Amino acid sequence: MSETFAERLLDWQLVHGRHDLPWQNPRHPYRVWVSEIMLQQTQVGTVIPYFLRFMERFPDVRALAGAALEDVNRCWAGLGYYRRARFLHQAANTIVRDFDAQWPRTESAWASLPGIGRSTAAAIVSQAYDVPAAILDGNVKRVLCRLHALAGDPGSSSVTDRLWALAVSLLPNRDGARYTQASMDLGATVCLPRGPRCESCPVQELCLARQRGISELLPTRVAKKAIPTRHTCWLVMTDQAGRIALCQRPPTGVWPALWCLPEADSKDALARAWQQAPSALAESATVRHTFTHFRLVARVFRACATHGHAVDGAGQSWAVHDRASIWVDLQDSALPAMPAPVRKLLLSTTP
Repeated sequence: MSETFAERLLDWQLVHGRHDLPWQNPRHPYRVWVSEIMLQQTQVGTVIPYFLRFMERFPDVRALAGAALEDVNRCWAGLGYYRRARFLHQAANTIVRDFDAQWPRTESAWASLPGIGRSTAAAIVSQAYDVPAAILDGNVKRVLCRLHALAGDPGSSSVTDRLWALAVSLLPNRDGARYTQASMDLGATVCLPRGPRCESCPVQELCLARQRGISELLPTRVAKKAIPTRHTCWLVMTDQAGRIALCQRPPTGVWPALWCLPEADSKDALARAWQQAPSALAESATVRHTFTHFRLVARVFRACATHGHAVDGAGQSWAVHDRASIWVDLQDSALPAMPAPVRKLLLSTTP
């Protein structure tokens, strides 16, 4: 089946595949790498504007390695999964320092860099150097499960091992970059999670799931575990100049190194930490945000910093409980890197 599958897929991609993605023109290892990291758990349509801004701000690996992480985070803010930005920055420094800014040529070399696993390494190598390399992202898993009528949890080690073997067996001997793109295009535009467009599929005659009428049942859906809800309180504190107090989060964990609103477990704890009477905190909103492993519910309070307040004054930076804090003017064109829910809250509700 391998040659038949690959040839049909390659022929289909010439006509129906995506050829105008910004990282394809020009196709360069740096652009391919950045795009692959951005595309992890994020759709193409969302990634494109971020990719274009990122390339304008960091046009090559030396520019990225030489930038401050704060600048990288600011350019990434709103794209989510912020560890990816930190991994990009770390990997750029490794490439400049250990590879003398020369691009790795093998999957194993790419996989040794932060934030790059087996499938991402293969995707980079195949697209950057036009060599056949098996990938196994979510789209390809779905295609292979249906093509071979493979049941079972696609996240389990046994099914994953089987899928890798199938992915390798189907590789063509040529057109590595186009085949990788075709594999992703097929899953993204035809072999959809729900309502697959089987009548438009170039390999429909080879698909065992279609033959057996079980396309909608594959990959096997696994019941999602209930995720917990975490409750917290945020403070929008405004000084006499109308600036907002922000605190920088730790370098690891949720929203690493991003600037967020002051936070505490309760209203009273928030008031004590920021030297406010509880009655001075007025509740104004509730923010809900879902992460991979939990849901966040934040009660939002507002308060004004008094003239003698410990965090008030002319200085732009101070520390509260060993965390860096700053005043920001929301009218500034270059705001610090903030998570999307915080930025949306401030820009939509602050006068």
